[in-house]
Amino acid sequence: MNEVSLDREFALSLLTDMLRIRRMEEKSAELYGAGKIRGFLHLYIGEEACAVGVLHAMAEEDNIVATYREHGHALVRGISMKAIMAEMFGKKEGCSGGRGGSMHLFDAKSRFYGGNAIVGGGLPLAMGLGLADKLQNISRVTICFFGEGAMAEGVFHETMNLAALWRLPVLFCCENNLYAMGTALSRSESQTDLCAKAAAFNVPTLSVDGMDVTAVYETAKLAAEQVRSGHGPYFLEVRTYRFRAHSMFDPDLYRDKTEIEDWKKRGPIHSFSQRLKAQGMLNEEGFLALDARVGEEVSAAVDYAEAGSWEPVEDLLQDVVSPEANP
Repeated sequence: MNEVSLDREFALSLLTDMLRIRRMEEKSAELYGAGKIRGFLHLYIGEEACAVGVLHAMAEEDNIVATYREHGHALVRGISMKAIMAEMFGKKEGCSGGRGGSMHLFDAKSRFYGGNAIVGGGLPLAMGLGLADKLQNISRVTICFFGEGAMAEGVFHETMNLAALWRLPVLFCCENNLYAMGTALSRSESQTDLCAKAAAFNVPTLSVDGMDVTAVYETAKLAAEQVRSGHGPYFLEVRTYRFRAHSMFDPDLYRDKTEIEDWKKRGPIHSFSQRLKAQGMLNEEGFLALDARVGEEVSAAVDYAEAGSWEPVEDLLQDVVSPEANP
């Protein structure tokens, strides 16, 4: 069992954020079944150490671009759980005014430039943000999250190529959970060494165990420092696993149940809390108290969303740019 070398307060903040993601998403799944949340819902359960480790290594002024599985990223970045839950309910009080839903969380104030429903759709957006910062001589990192399935898209290669040529300050973070929707990596990509694919663009790479939050934090911190120092883009592979299906519509028939259970034994929350307990930084009573406080935050977020308001029909053409909407 690896020793946790972080100070206790920071270590507990990592654990707290992983718990916040897990409990919020467990509640979201329950609310989806009750018909409170509709549309698509992609859960991050099992992958919490990725968002928590990476984003705790980033600076407040950095840009974040995420995927459709972005609840955890948004929460850790600082968007309130209330605003996220209201958005998933489709209420006006949501972070996207109730118009985006689960896959389109957004908050310019937090420099969180969205979840994106298109596979690989965030890659060129991140490159554009990085280019804008470079042209204005702004020392800032743009972090772009995407799954390994996006690396089979042409836009990945185009973006990596230009980012390398222009030495843009972008940290490309691939959350490799082994299954692009329902297709295993080995069945969809001939080169399964993702760092080798990225290195083909003359971009430095690192790969890290995405179930170990401290390893993710330390590796992301190193990569971000390289980008921030003007060395151009960096590629980080975070090897992880989702415990739930791809989405709430997915029957999850493409992988063996024993595989899922084996990965659960390495779950990021369980393994990290065990390490903290072994070092005397946490006990079971403290863990339960922490979990209870998170539960209260989740309950308050649901109450806020329930009490929220629906957008009036007469407002539906607001922000729509067309001759008909703006005669």
